[in-house]
Amino acid sequence: MVKFTRIGIIGAGSMGGNMSMLFAEHGLQVSLYDIKEKSVNAVVEMANENEKIRNKVIGYNDYKTFMKSFDNDKQQPRLLLLSITHGHPADEVLQSIRQYLHKGDIILDGGNEWYLDTERRQKEMAELGVYFIGMGVSGGYQSARRGASLSPGGDKKILDNVILPFLRTLCAKSDKYGECVTNVGPDGSGHYVKMVHNGIEQGLLSITCEAWGILRNLLGFSEDDIGNIFIDWTKNNELYNNFLLSIGGEICTRRYEDDDSSSDHVLDDIEDKVVQDADDTEGTGVWSVQEAARVHVSSPTIAAAHLFRIASSNRLDRVKFNKLVQLEKPRLADELKQKTNEFIEDLRGAVYISFLASFIQGCNLIATTSHAKKWHIKMSEIIRIWRAGSIVQSDYISDLLQPLYLNGEKSDDEPLINILLLKPIAAEIEKYFSKLKRIVLIGIEYGAHVPALSASLEYFKYVSSADLPTVFMEAELDYFGAHAYDLKSENAMDVKKGSHHYEWKKP
Repeated sequence: MVKFTRIGIIGAGSMGGNMSMLFAEHGLQVSLYDIKEKSVNAVVEMANENEKIRNKVIGYNDYKTFMKSFDNDKQQPRLLLLSITHGHPADEVLQSIRQYLHKGDIILDGGNEWYLDTERRQKEMAELGVYFIGMGVSGGYQSARRGASLSPGGDKKILDNVILPFLRTLCAKSDKYGECVTNVGPDGSGHYVKMVHNGIEQGLLSITCEAWGILRNLLGFSEDDIGNIFIDWTKNNELYNNFLLSIGGEICTRRYEDDDSSSDHVLDDIEDKVVQDADDTEGTGVWSVQEAARVHVSSPTIAAAHLFRIASSNRLDRVKFNKLVQLEKPRLADELKQKTNEFIEDLRGAVYISFLASFIQGCNLIATTSHAKKWHIKMSEIIRIWRAGSIVQSDYISDLLQPLYLNGEKSDDEPLINILLLKPIAAEIEKYFSKLKRIVLIGIEYGAHVPALSASLEYFKYVSSADLPTVFMEAELDYFGAHAYDLKSENAMDVKKGSHHYEWKKP
């Protein structure tokens, strides 16, 4: 096994900076570069304040000296980590360091990157004999500091023999299921999985904020009340150890002065716009929705959540339109006063089944693409590595999905593409569907914002129906476009254009 003694990190932002200190704490010398000298200096200063890693993180202001920092080490191969914005910045970095690369060097791209760009770079680096690994890093900057959930993809031999033994010492650890890292598969599969992870995450984020809005506006609960509800939900049952609800509880109860109950809540000062997609600093949500459409996997929870974020980002137009129309706003639901506990229990069930919808849609997207590209991704492993250090960590849902995938992987049959078709999943949906329906109906009646909750409801309705109104859509398509159709008597099941056409209007 290769023993790494140094790693070069390009990118000293919140993720790269925190990973620098994580690597240093595990005994590595860290060479750190960023185009912003101020960012490098801040990380080095922070590292030097920690006696355990003092002088282990060294900053550099140019690529030449940065790459020469490896010269005094006997380590082969050299290991580099990119922690930078997606798109052209990565190409610019690779172009800048190209002249300094040696055959056998390994580059880990730990950013959120479009998987086809990863595959292009893998081919470009392979011409130099350099291994390029696309590696998803989940959990945000705090997990980057403590140990993240990692999803590397690329050359199998290098991953299995060199990179995985190294990453297992650094990644997040699940008490029951071990190191949260795996060899996802070849090519850009690692970044693809991280992309969809973030799509699922967007679904969960929207559902959580919609639940917060319902509790705040329809029930009139205080932030502390809502925080305690969220925390209580995570203690057992279907939302056990759910990461977003756990931090949601902390957010709701956090005051500027924690020991002063009269101090204002931090949450009360936060504006309602999410801009990470609209300003192009984050691409995974956009790509997840695009990919779902491209490979024909219905993913309305993820899509609705993403479009909700997009709408929120344009606060200026929302404020202008708000002045032009008198549409209903969220309001107290007096009818709930006598059945508050029952309603909260329904909301808990609705949140759970909507979370499950986001997971199902994302997992089906990964499985579909893996099958088409022959990546042979083991979905049981993907669920396993999301059990710690991951934003989508949710133990009950993982306990439901992981054994189902694992059981399917033991068979010689075709891989499981649509997990909806398994009885345990169907049973969960049937059990909680009525709760989701009641929450959406009451939410709409009292003006609550429920885009992801309502999209999840409709999703379960139409994927479980054998008689959709799309029969009328098919007829209209045939009317104006001669698109043809199947006959009900044929009981056609294939995703294939029908052979019948009716001349609806004579020439």
